[in-house]
Amino acid sequence: MSIHVPTHRNSSHALAPAVVPASLTFAKRTAEKPYSYAYEPPLGVAATNAVQEARTVMIEDVRAIAGDLSLDVQGLAVVRHHSAVRDFWDEAQTLALGHPETAQLVKDVTGASRVVVFDHTLRRRAAGTADRTPGAPRQPATRAHVDQTIASGPQRVRDIMGDQAAALLAGRAAIINVWRPIGHPARDWPLAVADARSIAPRDLIASDLIFRHRGGEIYTLAHDPAQRWLYIPDLRPDEAMLIKCWDSDPSVARFAPHTAFEDPTTPPGTPPRESIEFRTIAFFD
Repeated sequence: MSIHVPTHRNSSHALAPAVVPASLTFAKRTAEKPYSYAYEPPLGVAATNAVQEARTVMIEDVRAIAGDLSLDVQGLAVVRHHSAVRDFWDEAQTLALGHPETAQLVKDVTGASRVVVFDHTLRRRAAGTADRTPGAPRQPATRAHVDQTIASGPQRVRDIMGDQAAALLAGRAAIINVWRPIGHPARDWPLAVADARSIAPRDLIASDLIFRHRGGEIYTLAHDPAQRWLYIPDLRPDEAMLIKCWDSDPSVARFAPHTAFEDPTTPPGTPPRESIEFRTIAFFD
């Protein structure tokens, strides 16, 4: 499959600023390790003890230099990719077509010898709806985070790959998210990604994510003025954004924090964002 890196700008965004000021949600450092429940917590237990703060940051429009972005440098890549999936909300179709084509896409972009797609999440923004509301679609993630940590990355490999994990973890492995809009460009609440080179280890705060039948660990992010934030305006359904969430190789970008944000330049009447993210593990010989 040929990979084409989009560098165009459509006419609707031709006058957009090169830098957009926007409010992002960060974590504040506290004495206790932060936790959040991914379901209704037990009676009398707070859903989270995390303390958050909003900071206005400058987010760079990097559409014009998309071809220069690299998963192993910035922790981010953008490619043109036409999906064979006609309806991502059709679970059977997404599993049958979306998973294998995403695995091949990650192989083509990274050169990995094997890619396993282990999960996907659909989102459709609905004003006034909280994320993980029963019976409602997942909402855009609105706090800066990384899906894995230095500990949970390899644990995720062990959870998914079972008896094969030890041999696979003896080589290089990376967890990469593949994010793409559904139906129309992601003009509403697009995704901002931090340049991995601008993130200091002290910025990453290990936080417990508690599910009903298992526990996980993610990084939330403390704000630092040195952080560099990037976005691709009007990402289209025939484009895909790849984001590094963990890498066993310490010589390359390992963690790229990301978050949805309310773009103040979004025109009134823009349709609510719909998107899907595939979670993959890439293995390298």
